[in-house]
Amino acid sequence: MSQSAPDQYIHQRAVFLDRDGVLVRAMIRDGKPYPPVGLDDLEILPGVADALWRLHEAGYLLIVVTNQPDVARGTQTQAMVEAQNAAMRVILPLDDVRTCYHTDSDGCSCRKPLPGLLLAAAQECHIDLASSYMVGDRWRDVEAGLRAGCKTIFINYDYRESLRCRPHAQVVSLAEAADWILTQRHGYSDRDSDWK
Repeated sequence: MSQSAPDQYIHQRAVFLDRDGVLVRAMIRDGKPYPPVGLDDLEILPGVADALWRLHEAGYLLIVVTNQPDVARGTQTQAMVEAQNAAMRVILPLDDVRTCYHTDSDGCSCRKPLPGLLLAAAQECHIDLASSYMVGDRWRDVEAGLRAGCKTIFINYDYRESLRCRPHAQVVSLAEAADWILTQRHGYSDRDSDWK
């Protein structure tokens, strides 16, 4: 007779992270962020490694969930995206990197703002989504996190696009996002959001 998984495998906490603009520097053109083109363009943002180590040491799984539609559009290769992800994992304490290569027209469930990447990770890794966080720099990240049932943190770079839903907190860097998450974890969940 099969038994359900022990409790210790059901209550993992995770921080889901967008890639470009959160972990690595996005290339800004006309007020809109774009992913780095090659390995030479891949630059880990200041403070990211320290922020991730603090979250890792606090017991969070660190899972990247990234849209890379340029592969479907033919302007980037899947091999290059995977090489960038591999290079990033050498430097940063990441538990997993999950990538959607589709465009909106493909109608897949893994392309943010749909929560498919987060839900699949939660099922496979026994993550408690209500105790987890999604950190991103675009409305798609916030909406995906909310749809998955996570708390959401928006890193505001003043891109030329508006948020379509309200995050739980608004910050200016991953370091500040980590501070906010760790404050929540220690019981100060009534701290006001920086939303404006």
